[in-house]
Amino acid sequence: MATRRLCLVPCIFGLLLNALVGVTSGAELSFTLEPSDIIAVQEQPLMLHCQVDGIPPITTQWRRNGILLVDDQYYTMFHNGTLLIGRFQRTKSDGSTDEGDYECVGQNSFGLVVSRRARVQAATMAEFHVQPRSVRAEEAGVGRFQCQIHGLPEPAISWEKDGRSVDTKDERYTLLPTGVLQITGLRQEDSGVFCCVAHNSAGVKHSAGARLTVSVSQSSVYKEPMILVGPENLTLTVHQTAILECVATGYPRPIVSWSRLDGRPIGVEGIQVLGTGNLMITDVGVQHSGVYVCAANKPGTRVRRTAQGRLVVQAPAEFVQPPQSISRPVGTTAIFTCQAQGDPVPQLTWLKNGADPGAWRSRQAQEQQHHADHLWHQSGGRSHLPVHR
Repeated sequence: MATRRLCLVPCIFGLLLNALVGVTSGAELSFTLEPSDIIAVQEQPLMLHCQVDGIPPITTQWRRNGILLVDDQYYTMFHNGTLLIGRFQRTKSDGSTDEGDYECVGQNSFGLVVSRRARVQAATMAEFHVQPRSVRAEEAGVGRFQCQIHGLPEPAISWEKDGRSVDTKDERYTLLPTGVLQITGLRQEDSGVFCCVAHNSAGVKHSAGARLTVSVSQSSVYKEPMILVGPENLTLTVHQTAILECVATGYPRPIVSWSRLDGRPIGVEGIQVLGTGNLMITDVGVQHSGVYVCAANKPGTRVRRTAQGRLVVQAPAEFVQPPQSISRPVGTTAIFTCQAQGDPVPQLTWLKNGADPGAWRSRQAQEQQHHADHLWHQSGGRSHLPVHR
């Protein structure tokens, strides 16, 4: 009987401990839906979504640029976590703005979580900073028009000739994703006034007109191959599309080919030739970085002209090993490990409940973190955060 009574106390303690651990692990808050970056339209309603999972009751609040928002004539916060901006304004009468970085904050009796920052920006359309220029070219030659305009989101470009949309189904007309219009094998009927049209959710704008004049040519006269426009140096991030332009003229018409300066094959996956010699690489990766050479070759000979451009592909930071939730007894050390990769190599920082942990960790922990930061630089993207109690 005495033995049974002695066993009863630790057994009950063990059951209580297991129950406590179970409640603690189930109480952890997590996001099932976090807000996304949005490009908003002026004077239109805007909604940001957020859902937090955990033991209720859970309260949800929103912050813009670190400042808590309240329900008023501008903002409405729903019980499901959604934030409604009734009429988005880039600049209000009082000088404030709805643009900024928004965060969703979820909290219950066990703790608090902060979502990713969602950037809200107004849709815009600037003026053309590159206007198309008039072109004079000979029959069977090449005409090229270019325009550039900044906008958010990136404006889509189309072209008009004499007030009518250009028929890009004509194989002689090539509209590059960059907005450049190329016309090969020019004819007299190609003459006219060309206009660049830009449109996005902020509106539509027309450029100034540029005239194309096509003159009669002595097509049988030999002309050396010449590259009018070669590839530009580009810096892109992974999954974007690279457009390497190459416009060549001459008689007979030169053949355009591409190669890499380092001798490596360009490959075929994701590679497409646009028009008579433009190279498009979709879904670029770091393996596509390098110097690309465009060559204009005279048919049947070794006579050629070349131009080259460098493509640099960068990879944004991504977590390879994110920190994991852990439980430790009071008085012991907890270590959080985080590893990320990217090009260039990312730098890591730590936050506790959305704030810099420097205010709460001890001097000893700060020194160890300094050592850990140094260790991270040496190990290429790994960081450890020791927490002492």
